[in-house]
Amino acid sequence: MLENPTIDPMQSFDVIVAGAGHAGCEAAALAARLGRRVLLVTLRADAIARLSCNPAIGGLGKGHLVREVDALGGLMARVADRCTLQFRVLNTRKGLAVRSSRAQVDIHRYPREMAAALASQPGLVLVQGEVTGLDLVGGRVAGVTLACGTRVAAPVVILTTGTFLEAVMHCGDARTRGGRIGDPPSHGLSASLSALGLRLGRLKTGTTPRLDGRTVDWSRLVRQTDVEENGRFSFTPSDVHLPRRDCYLAATNERVHGIIRAALPRAPLFTGAIAGRGPRYCPSIEDKVVRFPERTSHHLFLEPESIEDDRIYVNGLSTSLPPDVQDAMVAAVPGLEHARIVQYGYAVEYDFTDPRDLGPGLEHRAVPGLFFAGQVNGTSGYEEAAAQGLVAGVSAALGEPLVLARHEAYIGVLVDDLIHRGVGGEPYRMFTSRAEFRLTLREDNADLRLTPRGRALGLVDDAAWARFEARRDAIERTRERVAAVRIDPGTLSTLGFSPGPGTTLEALLRRPGTPWAIAARAAPDLSDVPLDVAEQVLTALRYAGYIARDARRAEEATRLARTRLPADLLDADVPGLSTEVRERLRAIRPATLGEAANLPGITPAAVHLLAVHLSRRDGRPVACR
Repeated sequence: MLENPTIDPMQSFDVIVAGAGHAGCEAAALAARLGRRVLLVTLRADAIARLSCNPAIGGLGKGHLVREVDALGGLMARVADRCTLQFRVLNTRKGLAVRSSRAQVDIHRYPREMAAALASQPGLVLVQGEVTGLDLVGGRVAGVTLACGTRVAAPVVILTTGTFLEAVMHCGDARTRGGRIGDPPSHGLSASLSALGLRLGRLKTGTTPRLDGRTVDWSRLVRQTDVEENGRFSFTPSDVHLPRRDCYLAATNERVHGIIRAALPRAPLFTGAIAGRGPRYCPSIEDKVVRFPERTSHHLFLEPESIEDDRIYVNGLSTSLPPDVQDAMVAAVPGLEHARIVQYGYAVEYDFTDPRDLGPGLEHRAVPGLFFAGQVNGTSGYEEAAAQGLVAGVSAALGEPLVLARHEAYIGVLVDDLIHRGVGGEPYRMFTSRAEFRLTLREDNADLRLTPRGRALGLVDDAAWARFEARRDAIERTRERVAAVRIDPGTLSTLGFSPGPGTTLEALLRRPGTPWAIAARAAPDLSDVPLDVAEQVLTALRYAGYIARDARRAEEATRLARTRLPADLLDADVPGLSTEVRERLRAIRPATLGEAANLPGITPAAVHLLAVHLSRRDGRPVACR
């Protein structure tokens, strides 16, 4: 891999990736792993996969994406595990389906580890530069033009420009052109995309002030204790373990809120200086104070950024208020009275492309060979970006879309939501509630669901596949052994259960609250079963009915996805369909009944009418939900 601001235009590439953020890294690495010659263009070669906002990977719904990217052979989970400072599992008081992992990672080490991973990938060339335009031949992508004037040819271009398209940063009255602090924006590319007729919009994101940890009174804050010392994302164990760092809880109060209210006339978010909408579920502190006036306090999470310095990220305090206001409101938080801000919070406004114009592989429907992935598609978060990068990179390399259905992966939910529903005028964020099959799309079984697919694609190496096979076989052997163990009445009593007729170990373990330790006591040969294997067996037993129901629903969804909608049917006046449904179908032109069913405004009744019409017209039954 080269790091050079210039490149020989005579070099040929199969894929060009613009942007080396989390989407670009996954896209470039996986396309190269599939044998393609890849050029990765980045504004700064020393800022690959930079954690521009919070120093964390994962979170509610997002942890599922990280595990799925790993199961398919991606990089994010393995890199995160080599940089983890603290690991937690969220929602542990709730069901397995909504539990999600989150890791604090070293903000300096993460980019270095990702750069090293890219450097070890044959066929991948990195160049420092800026893509300012697209070259098309006959309406199809033929390459890119760089800011230096160099034109580089390739039949496929993946744009992963993040928050950099015509980006402007806001901090009080100050407006600075740039996609993040210290980095310039991407000029010219937005105009090039608009000239091609692509639909662009404007969004906003933000970040929090960073503190000097040496100036915080930690004794007045609450230390987080619900951590997993050996927690990890990747199904491949890491050989690097950093010293763990603690995170702490603080809270705002009415004094803080009063300072914010008094400063609202100076807030870019309320003066009209910022036109783009920010993420609803990760609002700025000034937005929270205005939207929830009844709240007297909001949680703050003080998170270390690195073992190399004392900078602290204040999660929950995202803001674009003026610096003097940020100083005042931080000083009003108990424990932060003397805290020094080393970097003020700011907001970023940037252009994005409408993801409803993309196909299932994230290729633009109107410009063959042009793919988009990451925040340029209107999403928020490193994890959503990495997942899109994987889909775009693999699809571009294979020449056909990598399609994961909604019942197969959170990645499938993400892409399906984006291309059929769009982002709704605000950055899209993944949540477990978006997945209707979330009981079967758990974090813990991401490898069982997706690693065979990754292996078939050529993304999973022999060592990872051998580990997967060993785990899968151990689960199956344990399930068979549990099903074979019968317990006589006497043993049943010694295990703490009411005396009665003999029963099976399987029946006992199905009972809520029965610990795996019962299995080891009933059958000593089960005492050495690894915890992750035991958890898979217990989950399969206790949720068998629900899992079977999801399987039936998934089979139904698959049938819908395979039922083609002829173009003439979309233009026909199907009896019973409302004018609104007809207009939406004709505007979006879904290829299958499954795609139609996932469109906003298309009711189950409308899908049923389409299925009935198809059945009558073609003389064959069509399943519908």
